[in-house]
Amino acid sequence: MGSTRSRRTIKNSLWVKGGYMDYQSIFLIFVIVLFGLMMVYSASSYRAITYGYPGTYFMKRQAVFAMIGFVIMYIVSRVNYRFLSNYSVVLIYVAIILLAYVLILGRASHGATRWIQVGPLQIQPSEIAKPLIIIYMADACVKKSKYLNSIKGIFNIVLLPGICIGLIAVENLSTAIVCFAIVVAILFVASPKLFNLFILGIVGFIAAAVLALGVGYRSDRFDAWRHPETSEYGFQTVQSLYAIGSGGFFGRGLGNSIQKLGFLPESHNDMIFSVICEELGLFGALVVITLFVMLIFRFKFIADGSVDSFGGFIVTGVITHIAVQLIVNIGVVTNTIPPTGVTLPFISYGGTSLVFMLAEIGLVLSVSRQMSLTEQ
Repeated sequence: MGSTRSRRTIKNSLWVKGGYMDYQSIFLIFVIVLFGLMMVYSASSYRAITYGYPGTYFMKRQAVFAMIGFVIMYIVSRVNYRFLSNYSVVLIYVAIILLAYVLILGRASHGATRWIQVGPLQIQPSEIAKPLIIIYMADACVKKSKYLNSIKGIFNIVLLPGICIGLIAVENLSTAIVCFAIVVAILFVASPKLFNLFILGIVGFIAAAVLALGVGYRSDRFDAWRHPETSEYGFQTVQSLYAIGSGGFFGRGLGNSIQKLGFLPESHNDMIFSVICEELGLFGALVVITLFVMLIFRFKFIADGSVDSFGGFIVTGVITHIAVQLIVNIGVVTNTIPPTGVTLPFISYGGTSLVFMLAEIGLVLSVSRQMSLTEQ
């Protein structure tokens, strides 16, 4: 009787007290974010000065977002993640509304309309959509588990997230691919029939190919990938490869990058991994990758130990988000895949991305809090 009362109290309460806190994950996130602030300063100081700002301008802005993100991470970690299942449908509709709004009334930058201007801040709704898609998919795979047995049922589950992904893909195909990977990963863990996922994957691949090759500037990126040295759009890729190649094993030294001095576009944003390789060398790059691998293994431990499927699916979505975005970003800067705009998680400059990725970490910590609570 006592365990039943405890189970109901945990499930219905908004806040959770006590429980297991994964301090290893918190430490790793803290180290990665601090490293990111250091590299944002190194990669952006020259650009800030050329714009007439202090050299610390971009780093200070990123630090403010990091502090906001850590506060949100802590608050979310105290929220009972199960409580969110009551509002998963509302949350996915919020994502759809924001994404539709940005296409109609959003602010254009770098040739794409991806931002909503709120006072002095630019908010990117696609970054907000990622955790909302994770929550919705995790909840749908629990509540509609019978739907997972048929391809029709799976398409029913992915309908609303699919609308989000379609809206994102209009202006940002790379982020849409990351969101699609999140959806497929959660379904892969939840679904007993892999053939249905294979069909979904084929549909997604065809849609991505049409969007990639059917739009002029996107097809130009394939030319830049195959022939960066001769392509009109291969300048950024060539400069990135120069940076990586000149770093050697131990790099030029922190702050000594040459390519960031006006040669490498987006050196503190999408291409920051190139600056890491140039200044800290292959050794520094491997350390960064190792930190992410350690973080993913900690999250896998939490997913395996979660007290219910909903929590496990949430952590699976967060793992996929971090891993896929990491792989895509490194693939772009090394010219392993066609160039596209995806940030390096927790490290690249970008307030919306950092805040909402830290919010996702809060979800993982919320799941970890209940691992040791009575749930029999």
